[in-house]
Amino acid sequence: MFCILRARLKVDILRRDTDYSLRAIVYLARHYGNEPVSARELAQSGGIPYQLACKLLQKLHNAKLVESSMGPKGGFKLSGEPSKISVLKVIKAIQGRLSLNRCLLSANVCSYHRQCLISRKLADLQQQMESFLNNVTLDKLVSTRAKNSSYKR
Repeated sequence: MFCILRARLKVDILRRDTDYSLRAIVYLARHYGNEPVSARELAQSGGIPYQLACKLLQKLHNAKLVESSMGPKGGFKLSGEPSKISVLKVIKAIQGRLSLNRCLLSANVCSYHRQCLISRKLADLQQQMESFLNNVTLDKLVSTRAKNSSYKR
């Protein structure tokens, strides 16, 4: 008798690195217009391992979402206004395109694609999700955080 073990995999739409990157870039948005913020401060503020924070900041820099400066007063700052940087841009910079299912990445992935009714609905949901995330900008996240932190528990 054979026993087949099946592992239940939980797939997150947003990866851990993306979550960390969002924490860091929202922190930068909160400090927009001030002096650059060090990678160490960004790592500490978001509970991000320092070496990982450095790698993620490099990705954000390569995507032109943040600027970096060297020197004793160096660090990172947003490359533009918080109202111009969407959550979707950050996600794409770190993990690439969001996808609810592999079949949405390319029609060649699944031989059942042409007659599949589910993929059409998933594509609609995918479009709604991307539209929503594109409309959530860093300034909106900062203002939401400010409102939530003013509540007393």
